[in-house]
Amino acid sequence: MRQSRLFGKTSKTISKDLKVASHKYLHQGGFIRESVAGRYYFLPLGIRVRDKIAKIIEDEMNKAGAQKMITPTLHPLELWKETNRTDTAGFELMTLEDRRGSAFALGGTAEEMIVDLVRGYNISYKDLPFNIYQFSSKFRDELRARGGLLRVREFVMKDGYSFHSNEECFKKEYRVMWDTYTRIFEQLGMKSYAVEADNGYIGGDYCHEFVVECDAGESVFFVSEDEKYVAHEDVAKFKREEMNSEDEIKDFEVVEQPEWVKTMEDVKKHYDLPTWRFLKNVVYRNRVSEEIIIATIRGDLEINKTKLEQVLDMVGTLEDATEKDLASIETKTGYVHAWGHEKCRYIGDLSLWTVKNFIGGQKEEKTDSINVNYGRDFEHEITADIAMAKNDFLTEDGKQKLKRKKGVEVGNIFQLGKHYSSKMNATFVDAKGEQQQYYMGCYGIGLGRNMATIVEKNHDDKGIIWPEKVAPFKVHLIGIANKDESVQKEIDEFYKELQEKGVEVLYDDRDINPGGKFADADIIGCPYRIVISQKTIKDGKIELKRRKEDDVKMILKEELLTELLK
Repeated sequence: MRQSRLFGKTSKTISKDLKVASHKYLHQGGFIRESVAGRYYFLPLGIRVRDKIAKIIEDEMNKAGAQKMITPTLHPLELWKETNRTDTAGFELMTLEDRRGSAFALGGTAEEMIVDLVRGYNISYKDLPFNIYQFSSKFRDELRARGGLLRVREFVMKDGYSFHSNEECFKKEYRVMWDTYTRIFEQLGMKSYAVEADNGYIGGDYCHEFVVECDAGESVFFVSEDEKYVAHEDVAKFKREEMNSEDEIKDFEVVEQPEWVKTMEDVKKHYDLPTWRFLKNVVYRNRVSEEIIIATIRGDLEINKTKLEQVLDMVGTLEDATEKDLASIETKTGYVHAWGHEKCRYIGDLSLWTVKNFIGGQKEEKTDSINVNYGRDFEHEITADIAMAKNDFLTEDGKQKLKRKKGVEVGNIFQLGKHYSSKMNATFVDAKGEQQQYYMGCYGIGLGRNMATIVEKNHDDKGIIWPEKVAPFKVHLIGIANKDESVQKEIDEFYKELQEKGVEVLYDDRDINPGGKFADADIIGCPYRIVISQKTIKDGKIELKRRKEDDVKMILKEELLTELLK
């Protein structure tokens, strides 16, 4: 490719809004341009990279026995209503109507479409298992798009779906996909963690996210010291240590409280006790049922809303309570009590068992409860793990510390079980001639996010350093002829030779100064930079610089070709 004819130029000036490295360099290098918030053009350089990522994924999926297909972009909305996901998907689901008034969802994920397709066939147990996948555009009306390709509202994803007769069969495919994904990310030049995670509105009982450690990422996860336990913050388990097990249980009391004591910080100051001695109550509202939920936890811990939603089977429906919501249970901010409010549900964290003699609060403004003990003075409908893990907390067995890390979710694998087949009445015929519901799995990888993550892990202060397998071109050839026709002829002939030998080459044939060419080469980030000039021709050699190295060396043409053709 001659750079003079390349659509999509490098940029010298960059908006201050481009704070994430991948966003900055992909924009500056001429790989992407934003259309509107969260939606991007992939320019010729960008599409070359994305296609290579897709090819790696496709090859590995095919090796694993999966079969490629494609679904329509518009999903009949009634399919989403069959699974009740018009409620749980929330604001992310985008809908529209055609001229005939038919309602559609813009595909954000394709479980309903795939199940609808499969249930239309007369499938027997002999046809199982099978795994089908696609590369298709996805649309999610994210509340906020940020970081360029790291969080967008429109993107291309590889999503796959497997169908099985039973869980045992599915677990074998789950392991196959686990290993397949691990190889994919290794080929993309990234170390990934398989992180226990929450299924969210996708459904099912368990899943794993593949996360690449990166400060620009939004995924927070915890890793044990031996790295045998890895879990997303939404599901991470930890040991709740006994805080004052040697203390004697005291008699419950209601005491007078000064008028100035209104907030948690005021309470701590008043009693001069550590935060863990206090009960904390957090109030939520189910936006679908309008039910009020009060979650009670030890004062030094935080409620994990994802865990709470899973325990209550309210995935995607809980939101912070408003003053109006508090008024509906006859209270207000600062006076929510761990018992006694009517017209609401109480749920407690397991940490309530770890403290003797809590300071508990009262509904009245001038009194407080002290020496409050769970199981004696109050008890909730449910006690469960609804707390957020923190750095240096102990693993459940108490033997190791958990380390908090940040990263980018680059892929995920889900156990769906019979979540969709039961709701959509999708069945196969078993060996006895009876109808049985499918056991399913789901497997996703976002192409643009992987592209951005590769850049996050492979750049310097000059630009991108592409791994060879996904680079837009293997070689960036820079010609410096200075209007010398003989030199120009030599450069053109070498460019032609590289092409004939199958080497992907971007040839900078532009009439600009050498410094500008070198700067652009650094930004674009091809693995090899080759310079041919009057000086190199005179010496009978070619100038070679690997993008990931600082050294420049002179090399014979034959040696160079040998290296490039490895």
